[in-house]
Amino acid sequence: MNYKIREIKPSETCLLKDFLYEAIFQRDEENPLPKDIINKPELRVFIEGFGKPDDCCLVADINGKVVGAVWTRILSGEVKGYGNIDEDTPEFAISLYKEYRKMGIGTALMRRMLELLKERGYKRASLAVQKDNYAVRMYKKVGFKIFKESEEEYLMICDLNSH
Repeated sequence: MNYKIREIKPSETCLLKDFLYEAIFQRDEENPLPKDIINKPELRVFIEGFGKPDDCCLVADINGKVVGAVWTRILSGEVKGYGNIDEDTPEFAISLYKEYRKMGIGTALMRRMLELLKERGYKRASLAVQKDNYAVRMYKKVGFKIFKESEEEYLMICDLNSH
């Protein structure tokens, strides 16, 4: 599959709504969660007002069609993301449209974003993931380690100095 990874264009940030929904781990694919779930404050923070100085987003582009996105934000204030560890650490969100998953595109997006964050001087990055999400293996492969865990979720951190 021929794709290129590039920065998101300002005209494409509206796609983050779709990718946020796609990023939600759906245990029961036969009964997907309603699309308006992304309006919950704890999810909306990942996309609302995207474009601040610390916001980064890369997309996977196949012949001009965006098929996946990885983005990071430093979420502070009252509502924080699920993977928030402090006000200096960018938190990851990533997703691909279903038909483009398990082809290595997500791994390539993650690796390029980790490089970009390191280039920008960040020391580490974080994310939260459901323990039974198949993406846990990919996160470990690109350098994330389990930092904390709850009954259902891992909070993972990647030390960018070791990259």
